[in-house]
Amino acid sequence: MSELALFGGAPVRAAAKAWPTWPVHDDRERTALNEVLDSRKWWYGERVGQFERDYAAFQRAGHCVTCSSGTAALEIALQVLNVEHGDEVIVPPYTFIATASAVMRMGGIPVFVDVDESWCINPDLIEEAITPRTKAIMPVHFGGRICDMDRINAIADEHGLAVLEDACHSWGSQWRDKGTGALSRGGVFSFQASKNLTAAEGGAIVTDDEAFADSCRAVSNCGRMKGSAWYAHSVVGTNSRLTEFAAALLSAQLTRLDEQTQLRERNGAILEEGLDAVDGIVAQPGDERMTRRAYHLYCIRIEPDVFGCSREKFIEAANAEGLPIGAGYELPLYKQDAFTQATRADYSSYHCPVTEDLCRRSGMWLTHALLLGSEADMRDIVDIFAKIRANVSELAE
Repeated sequence: MSELALFGGAPVRAAAKAWPTWPVHDDRERTALNEVLDSRKWWYGERVGQFERDYAAFQRAGHCVTCSSGTAALEIALQVLNVEHGDEVIVPPYTFIATASAVMRMGGIPVFVDVDESWCINPDLIEEAITPRTKAIMPVHFGGRICDMDRINAIADEHGLAVLEDACHSWGSQWRDKGTGALSRGGVFSFQASKNLTAAEGGAIVTDDEAFADSCRAVSNCGRMKGSAWYAHSVVGTNSRLTEFAAALLSAQLTRLDEQTQLRERNGAILEEGLDAVDGIVAQPGDERMTRRAYHLYCIRIEPDVFGCSREKFIEAANAEGLPIGAGYELPLYKQDAFTQATRADYSSYHCPVTEDLCRRSGMWLTHALLLGSEADMRDIVDIFAKIRANVSELAE
């Protein structure tokens, strides 16, 4: 009889043995929401301001400007950086579409630069992508792993470019004890439902630059500059304000984020040690300059020729063993219809081999909720990988 659950064997994780679920909430959220409800002050109140101060401190930054989503935060920050029609912004192609679509919505042109083994933009390839039209570099701290900000900032400084961090996966990640978002001109965060800090939707811009923060706040608040009259609109802005309800949720969530981040780090270390012993499995590497790593995803690459089966067969077998693991992005951004049909730039000649390999044959993710489990849960994950590897001949195609 087969050992693999896919073919009738006993699974490592029985259906009754549940994984941690997301989001996590308790009476802190209930109390905070009810207080806002009873206050009748549902928007533009003190809770938004308090969360902004607390989150800036959490990221070790000077300022935080909240808004309605991470996508809105990207667009607002790009507007303040004066990204206009024809300007180029360097971005990775392995990321959520908003990283690049925000550039296009500002009239700019995303220029895709491949990632490296870190799953983050490859600094060795950035310089050759710079042209006289380049306005900014937008690295993505993918899965919570921080990009090589030393190299990226040095390149930007040499060429007079702005750096805007897409930090939407990295609440609490630190580079030499400094939080993401404050490692450059500014960074943006998402509080969407799947995120480690969530209010179902919401976003923020974090920066040490007070003028940049003030300009972002003006754009998010219908173009009103700090200290201006309510009906005085100094710039073309939008209404992207956060509600008091969202701020109440986020403040409650923030009270447990530090503890959750530490737990994910401990469990990530267990997985890294265990999976390192499984031939053909390579976890997303860290960096010694990262003094804190906020896992949004636990990213894993399978080497099919070494492991002995395709990614798709592995995922099918792992799911049968009780592990909810998936393949992640199916296409590099430049192969999405939004870009192949774009008239502003021709993306037909793009070829980013590392990204294409992650999408086509090797990339896999575990969500951050799983890393809130016990040490025994982490051992089960390692055991599932090891079990499939030991019986991989059953998956031969």
